[in-house]
Amino acid sequence: MPRRRWGIAWLLGLGVLVNYFDRVNLSVSHAALYTAFGISNITFGYLSGAYNWTYAMCQLPVGVLLDRLGVRRVGRISTLLWSVASFAAAMTPNIRGFFAARLVLGVGEAPTFPANAKAIGLWFPSRERSLATAIFDAAAKFASAIGIPVIGVLLLKFGWRWSFAITGLVSLLYFALFSKIYRDPDDDPALSDIERQYILEDAHLLPHAEPAKASLGYLLRQRKVLGLAIGFGSYNYVFYLLLTWLPSYLSAALHIDLLHSFLYTSVPWLFATFTDLAAGLGSDALIQRGWDASRVRKTVLVSGTTFGLGILGAAHAHTASQALLWISLSIGGLSAAAPIGWSIPSVIAPRGSVGTVGGIVNLSNQISGIAAPIITGYVVAATKSYAWAFGIAAIYLFLGISSYIFLLGRIEQVEPEPSR
Repeated sequence: MPRRRWGIAWLLGLGVLVNYFDRVNLSVSHAALYTAFGISNITFGYLSGAYNWTYAMCQLPVGVLLDRLGVRRVGRISTLLWSVASFAAAMTPNIRGFFAARLVLGVGEAPTFPANAKAIGLWFPSRERSLATAIFDAAAKFASAIGIPVIGVLLLKFGWRWSFAITGLVSLLYFALFSKIYRDPDDDPALSDIERQYILEDAHLLPHAEPAKASLGYLLRQRKVLGLAIGFGSYNYVFYLLLTWLPSYLSAALHIDLLHSFLYTSVPWLFATFTDLAAGLGSDALIQRGWDASRVRKTVLVSGTTFGLGILGAAHAHTASQALLWISLSIGGLSAAAPIGWSIPSVIAPRGSVGTVGGIVNLSNQISGIAAPIITGYVVAATKSYAWAFGIAAIYLFLGISSYIFLLGRIEQVEPEPSR
C-alpha cells in the first residue's frame, strides 16, 4: 500500500514544529526582554497572551474560509505571514513593536490546527486519524522539548534578536516546502489510485457526495461541539501556562540558573511527545481491532485530562525533581488526550463543516491561551508564588472533565442541520 498520506501527516507535523518554535521563543526570552525593555511579570503575561488575541479572533472566520477555500490556499498565506511576523519581532525597536509583531503572528498561525484537522479528515480514514493527528500534535510538545534549550543557547550566545530572526528564516523555508508539496487528495498527482480508493473507503469520504455543510450558529448550539470546546479549552489553559511560564517558574521559584532551567524544561515536553504519539497509536490499534471507537476515544480524553490534575503536585514541590515529576505527569496525561481531541472535529462535524467545528474548538483553546499567561502573571505578582496559579488550572480541568462526560457524550456525527 503506498504511503503518500503519511508523508502529508509528517509535512503537517513539521509545520507545527516550526510555528511552535516561534511561540516558545518568547518564553525563552523573558529575562532578555526584561533587560531590553524593562518589562514586569504582568507585562510579560500580557505579551505572552498577545499572540492568542488575534489567533482567537481569527478562529471562526478561518474555519469558514477553510471550508470554502481549502487547506492549501489558506495554509500558504498563513505560513508566509507568520514568517514575516518573526522577522518583525527581531527588528522591533520597542515593546509596542514587539506587541504588534506578536499580534501579526497570531493571525498568521491561526489556521494551523483547524487546517490540519481538516487535512487529516481528507487524507485519512477515521480508523487512522488518531495517529495521524498525534503526529502533528506531538510536534507542538517536541518543539518545546528541543526548541527551548536550542533557542536558549542561541539567545545566550547571540542575543534575543538573532533567535527570532533564525526562527523567521526556518518558517520561510517551511513556507516553500508546504507550497511545493501539499495538495488535497483530489488534486495530488502523486497519490496512487490504490491509495485513493483506500482513503475513500471511509464512510465520511464517499466520492461525488455533496457536502452537508452546517451553519456556524447551528454548530454553536450543539452539545457535542460545546462539550469538546470546553474540555479542550481546559487542556490548552495548562498547556499555555507551562509553555509561557515553565522556564521562569523553574528559575524563580526553585532558584535554578537560566541555562539549566532551559535544559530542565525539555524533560516534561519530551515525555509529553511520547505520550501524545503513544495515545494516537494505541487508540488507532484498538479501533482497528474492533473496539468501540467512541468508547476508546472518550476513555483517553477523560483519563488523560484527569492525569492533568498532577499540576496540583507541582504547586507544592520544593525541588526541581519533584516539580518535573508532577509537571511531566500533568502535561503527559493532557498530551495523551490532545490528539484524540483534535481527531474528533472530523468525526462529529457534518461533512463539509470540519473546518468550522475546528475553528470553534480552537477559539475556546485560544481564549484559554490568552487567559493562562495573563492570570498567571497577576497571581505570581500578587502572591509571589505559583501555587494559586496551578490551583486555578486544576479547577478548569475539573470543568473540562465534566464537559467531556456530560456534554460531549458519545463521539459520533451530530445531526445534519434541518433544511429550511
